[in-house]
Amino acid sequence: MGTTKSEKFTAEQNRLAIQLKAIAHPARIAILQQLIKVNACICGELVNEFGLAQATISQHLKELKNAGIIQGNIEGASVCYCIEPKAWKALLEELNGLFGSFKNGQNCC
Repeated sequence: MGTTKSEKFTAEQNRLAIQLKAIAHPARIAILQQLIKVNACICGELVNEFGLAQATISQHLKELKNAGIIQGNIEGASVCYCIEPKAWKALLEELNGLFGSFKNGQNCC
């Protein structure tokens, strides 16, 4: 497979692609759902919640954080994570714009 020529696309398109790629894993969706459900920072509870190894949870959290979707705060020896509100709002607006731009009409194919 060839490399993506990201410079041919807008910054918004590249950012949305990075965020959607980070979300596109069932464990990460579950993590986001849990963060939204508790509406607070979560530290070690995710390992117990999903029954995944600490290293696996940490990798998923790293991907979500690198995409800017969540943020982490250091509390003692642990890092607690929560939804990054500005990024979440921007992602929602981008997706609403993308999906809302389709005008359901006659089947054109």
